[in-house]
Order: sequence, then C-alpha cells, then structure tokens
Amino acid sequence: MEDLEPTERALTWASTMAGHGARGRTLDGASPGPPALRLAHADSHARVGDVEPLRREEREVLEDRLLAPGATRAAGAGRRATDEAPDLLRTCFERDRDRILHATAFRRLAGKTQVFLFPDDHQRTRMTHAIEVAQVATSIARALRLNVALAEAIALAHDCGHGPGGHASEDALDPFVDEGYDHAVWGADVVLPPLNLCAETLDGVRNHSWSRPAPATPEGEVVSWADRIAYVCHDFEDAATAGLVRPAELPAVVAEQCGRSRREQLAAFIAAMVAAAQTTGTVGMAEPTADALAAFRLFNYEHIYLRATSVDQGHRVVRLLRALVEHYAGRPQLLPASREARACGPSSPDAFRAAVTHVGGMTDRYACERALDLLGWPSDDLPGGFDVRSAP
Repeated sequence: MEDLEPTERALTWASTMAGHGARGRTLDGASPGPPALRLAHADSHARVGDVEPLRREEREVLEDRLLAPGATRAAGAGRRATDEAPDLLRTCFERDRDRILHATAFRRLAGKTQVFLFPDDHQRTRMTHAIEVAQVATSIARALRLNVALAEAIALAHDCGHGPGGHASEDALDPFVDEGYDHAVWGADVVLPPLNLCAETLDGVRNHSWSRPAPATPEGEVVSWADRIAYVCHDFEDAATAGLVRPAELPAVVAEQCGRSRREQLAAFIAAMVAAAQTTGTVGMAEPTADALAAFRLFNYEHIYLRATSVDQGHRVVRLLRALVEHYAGRPQLLPASREARACGPSSPDAFRAAVTHVGGMTDRYACERALDLLGWPSDDLPGGFDVRSAP
C-alpha cells in the first residue's frame, strides 16, 4: 500500500500545534510588548480587559445574596468523607459536577439501557437520559433561585448505580447482597464514593427515587421531579419513533394540559413546578398538570415498559446477569476490581458482593460479550439487538 501524502487540511491542522504567538498588548491594544502570549487563532482579538479573577469566596458571598432562603449554599457545605482543601475558583458542588462528568461510571452510562437494549442512533441511553434530567433540573433550579450546580451534579450522577439491561438488573442482582440492589442507594454508597463527593450530592443521588425518603435538599427534590418529567416524555418519544405506540395514543389529559410534542410537554411540566413553588414555597406540582404527568407515566408503564417483548428481554437480562455473578463469585481471582476482591474466598459473601459490583458496572454489550466468552452462553438467549458477529 503506497504512502499517502498529508492533505492540505492535515498540514493546516498540524501547523496550529503550538497555537499562535502574539506580542504583548496594552489594554487599548496599541503598544507592542514581549512575545509571551499564545493565542488560539492567528487573528484572535477577544479582550476581557483588566479583570481580577472572581474567586470562590467572593462567588459564595454573591450566591448567598441571590439564592432563595431555602436553597443550599455552597459556603458551609461540601462535607466529604475525606477532607480536601477548597478549590480556588470553583464551589464544592461545581467540583462535584466536574468529577462526575469525568468519571468512568458516568461514561459507562452511554452503554447502558434506558428503555431499549442496544438502542439505535436516535434512542436514549442512560447517559443521554441523565443529560436530559440535568437540563430539566437546572431549568427549574435556576428559576427557583436554587443551587444550580448542586442540582446538576445530582442529576448527572443519579443513575450511576444502574446495572446493564435497565431496571431488570436490579431484579437480577438483588438476591446477592444483604441490603438488596437499589440503583439509587448502590450508586451513592458503592459506585460514587471513590469520587469523594459532597454529602449533599450523594444524598440527592441516594434518594432521587420516589419510593425512597425525601432528599435533604430542595435541589435533590427538584431532581426527583426532573427525572420523572424527563423519562415520561422521552420514553414515549422513543417508543413512538420505534413504532411501539402511535403519537395519537397520547393520553388526552396530557395533550390537553401539556401539548403533543416533547418540547411542549417539558415546558408545561417545568412551568407548573415553578408556578407551584411561587405560590406555595414548596417543591411540587399542582393539579391538573400533576395528574397529566401521572397519566403519562401510567400509559408508558402499560404500553411500553410492560409490553410482552420488554418483559421477555427483562427475563433474559436477569438470567444472564445472575449467571455472570455466580461465575465471578466462584472465581474471585477473575475479578479486576481490587486485590481484596480477588482475595475473597470462592462463593463467599464478600466474593458475591465484589462480583455484583463488577457485573453491575458493566455496559450492556460488555455483559453479553462476557457471557459468550466465559459462559458459552447460547446466542439465542441473549437480549435482543446484540450482534453476535461483533463479539470477540
């Protein structure tokens, strides 16, 4: 194969490797100075003027003035399992948000089921769901003068405890740990502790599910609502795109109260929460919009989540994940988690817990690949949509 000469585009890109040099300039841009500055563009002209960086302490003072009385302040918060020196520029909750975005557990959400196993290019994954929840939560938090960074951190991390295959993973992994496998609790207490997040962030993750105790902060309560608002809207849209439901089947109360498009529905639910807080001072949603949200969720359960193919896929996920846990628990030396995990006695409680931690962290595709490779799993019994030809 003959060597190809670099294209003009490649050469142009390579020429910017070190950026562009510029001579120092005064504030008016008139007088040249020493060539000590690097610029992104040869013709860069952006100027911020003579500015003193706005440091964290000053921002916390401003935050205290601007936030609502019940909002969570960063000043005085930020309790972590391991003490850390505060950041020079970022608040404690902004640091949490940044750590979550860079975390392996968050990246793996891109390969985990929201509703559809092995979704096509236009269907949601756990990651895109988390991003949409963050959008809804920050819209509400900003309008209510709550702590936006805390709401965003909780929203981005709220599903990091989910295993592969959606909620079926909870049924699969539940018998192997004494406290049961609840993705909210597992995420806060097992998956996220290595990030050393603030107690307020972990509390919001642990208690975002409506079956859990109420979160300790109003920002956590906002995320609980944002999660439900986001998934009822986008799960219906995905199902309609896949032909599982027809747009015309949208419950009449939803169409009347919130419109037929996802954009209209999100706007209506967000506005209803803002209006409720303005009227009552409480994080909630007034009727009849709350009734529309409940009707929307019920429709999704009956026509999307509990359809026969979904139930069958769930059973396949349960069998596969349980087989993987039993395999790893019986052979803890195969566990990559830590030296302590590999040192567990075969099939001991510690080995099972380490195996659940490992299997729960897998993406859908990796779990199927491990089943094929380690267990000789029948390809016909894999969850639908997995391409056996692409497996190792």
